[in-house]
Amino acid sequence: MKLSILDQVPISKGMTSTEALANSVKIAQLGDEIGYERMWLAEHHNTTSLASSAPEITAAYIAAKTERIRLGTGGIMMMHYSPLKIAEVFKTLAALAPNRIDFGAGRAPGGDGPAMTALASGRRPELTEQYDKLEIILNLMNEKSTGEEIYDQVVATPFKVTLPQAWLLGSSGQSARQAGAAGIGYSFAQFFNGQMSKAIFDAYRDSFQPSYFMEKPQIITTYAVSVAETTEEAEYNSMPMQIMRLNLMRGRLLPTISPQEANDYPLTEMDKVILDKNRPLMLIGTAKEVATQILEEQHQYGFDEAMINCNLHSIDQRLTAYRLLGEELLNS
Repeated sequence: MKLSILDQVPISKGMTSTEALANSVKIAQLGDEIGYERMWLAEHHNTTSLASSAPEITAAYIAAKTERIRLGTGGIMMMHYSPLKIAEVFKTLAALAPNRIDFGAGRAPGGDGPAMTALASGRRPELTEQYDKLEIILNLMNEKSTGEEIYDQVVATPFKVTLPQAWLLGSSGQSARQAGAAGIGYSFAQFFNGQMSKAIFDAYRDSFQPSYFMEKPQIITTYAVSVAETTEEAEYNSMPMQIMRLNLMRGRLLPTISPQEANDYPLTEMDKVILDKNRPLMLIGTAKEVATQILEEQHQYGFDEAMINCNLHSIDQRLTAYRLLGEELLNS
């Protein structure tokens, strides 16, 4: 099956943002070497624990450092940007790295209220009509009429280039039909809430209309994983990710702490209940154990590709996890 990478560019405790971005390059180069299909960069604002605020720039840099792996955004947060600017950015990327660029679009803000306001230059953030904006972006990319006077007076340059693949992100199924009707791929964030269902994917396929961007429906499911040589090591290494999610639920997005600190973390009884509830949102184990679960769920739900988010504490742990899982799954 196809296997890909979602990188949020995590900044572990004691790490600099420069080091975190350099780690993304290392992960991309490993994926490029062993056969991962694509690597997407997330978009997050107003945080000191993630260094991915400009995924389109990181994708361009990594494209120049790799040979074949596809690069893109997972996703670019449409509400913050002009449709024309988004179209021109991704057409430029596609011209620089032909047949290797993905336009992954998200409807979320990728940040809190102050970040949304600052990105809108103090104006009220644009929270509605995201599907309309997506349609305008796709038409501008494809050099078609948008039906909007302000956009039909301009051309998105560079002109006449091979366009990127286009995908719409979702975590609840709400956007599945819109992705299908637009004729683009659908990427489901299983690691957000664990609510993957065959009904969501069937709705996407049933509504799919072939387009320039995609001839047939394609579904990516994204998992958070901790993989190591042994189940015990994978469990131990997973605790920083679990504590990070716990803190996020409290409104605090903190740097990834070490496995030792995470396993010694003082937990209240309520914390333990929350960790147990969140535990199914991660796949934890050996490469064989995790691969078996992914393949079973692929058979059950019918997605085409698995995307892996692995925010372990050290770059060595992350590279090992991606390598082991790649060796187990890429030939299956």
